[in-house]
Amino acid sequence: MGIIEQLQWRYATKAFNSEKFLTEEQLSTLLQAFNLTATSYGLQPIKLVVVQNKEKQKQLVAATMGQKQVEQASHVLVFCIQTSIDKEFVTEYFDRVHNIRNTPKTVLKPFKNFLIDDFENKSQNQIEVWATNQAYLAMGNLMTVCAMEGIDACPMEGFEAHKYDELLGLTPKGLRSVLVMPIGFRADDDMFASFKKVRKNLEDSVVIW
Repeated sequence: MGIIEQLQWRYATKAFNSEKFLTEEQLSTLLQAFNLTATSYGLQPIKLVVVQNKEKQKQLVAATMGQKQVEQASHVLVFCIQTSIDKEFVTEYFDRVHNIRNTPKTVLKPFKNFLIDDFENKSQNQIEVWATNQAYLAMGNLMTVCAMEGIDACPMEGFEAHKYDELLGLTPKGLRSVLVMPIGFRADDDMFASFKKVRKNLEDSVVIW
């Protein structure tokens, strides 16, 4: 099937088959796709926490407004932001650029110094909003990859981030959860799978000059 057909196929899965699991190859594809997601400046201020422990998934349900998909899913992807974007973080990025591309540090220095100054002048809230935008990019990317791979997913904003952070031990790692996406395979009795998509007409959602 082509990409449009697969995007027609996908939907926000309301019930997963709790007996069906992603293969290691499928999971590896998603993890690589996450790491290849475009981010502002290429800084990757996000991390993906993969929950594949049924007991932990069950604990997370109460922190996800009782949404059972979290427990039923093969895996739960938790999109997190790094709460500190400082000089060390930016320097690590430019060190990677230098090591991978062999770009002279003298060439990289002006842009490196610009980003260090830019983030030093941002408030904590501005940094976290910027990083959260990158998490949305990653989720959107993975939703499309899931569709292409025939993997069901349910993107979620409705969860208590501080409880996720506590249950997954994220705060000591300098991380904060911002988005959740259970993934797996739809249950046979999920009636939402057969619902027609409700979208605007293309001419009402696209402007071409």
